[in-house]
Amino acid sequence: MVRSQQHAPIGAGPVVRTALVMAALIALLGIGGWAFAGTGGLYVMLAVGLVINVGSYWFSDRIALGVHGARPVARQDAPPLYQIVDDLSRRAGMPVPRVYVIPSDHANAFATGRGPHHAAVAVTEGLVDLLDDRELEGVLAHELSHVRNRDVLIATVAAGIAGVISSIGYALQWDVMLGTEEHDRRDSGLAALAWIVVAPIVAMLLQLALSRAREYEADASGARLTGDPDALADALARLDVASAHRPYGNAGPATAHLFLINPLRGGAGRVLALLSTHPPIADRIARLRAMRVTR
Repeated sequence: MVRSQQHAPIGAGPVVRTALVMAALIALLGIGGWAFAGTGGLYVMLAVGLVINVGSYWFSDRIALGVHGARPVARQDAPPLYQIVDDLSRRAGMPVPRVYVIPSDHANAFATGRGPHHAAVAVTEGLVDLLDDRELEGVLAHELSHVRNRDVLIATVAAGIAGVISSIGYALQWDVMLGTEEHDRRDSGLAALAWIVVAPIVAMLLQLALSRAREYEADASGARLTGDPDALADALARLDVASAHRPYGNAGPATAHLFLINPLRGGAGRVLALLSTHPPIADRIARLRAMRVTR
């Protein structure tokens, strides 16, 4: 069995991959600004991206919780839930996050916030009803790992940069169609056209790859935190079946990446795995089962 650990280290591999993806997104943003308006455009777009990301990061928790109608619950309202969150927070060496419940029969959960000192974890009523305490602990350990690994910050910044890249592509469409003098003078029509078609797609794929990498890492971190990787694996197996029968009607692409399992997924399975914010559940379960024989 994997032993429960305090301050379980984050692997160097995921950190390096995350840094590379973020660097690629920032590079795309800078290139887009230059293609749109030269050197001045580069600085302007980087500044715009910074403003958007700061705003998104600062208000991301309130936006996500509000969109899904999450309501705060006091300790006396949900003693078992609070006890699990308290125990896991102590093991992880982090402050106890705020706890919210989403009024939905769909079984799912997410964490949000600026960091360990400004975090919240939200679970649906369907999740609490479906899972036993052991499986619920595995799910909450996954969500607290997202907070401790600062995945919310990473995901928010990546989404903001990808959004600005898409906006540049939209603006360049008008630049190409109108054929401004500056655009003609730079003779960059083909480069701009390539940006319009390719850059938003590349940005989306990089963002999705980053989201999937952080899900794998949160699974592993959560399993190390509880010392019981089968708990989360069993929970994922049950949620995979339950989500097909009780879909989440309030799901939206802007917050889908936050959830434990993809609330937008249909029956496409691996066919559309490349375009999903989450790795295939079967792969996640297999990786967790493999952790039983380690350490």
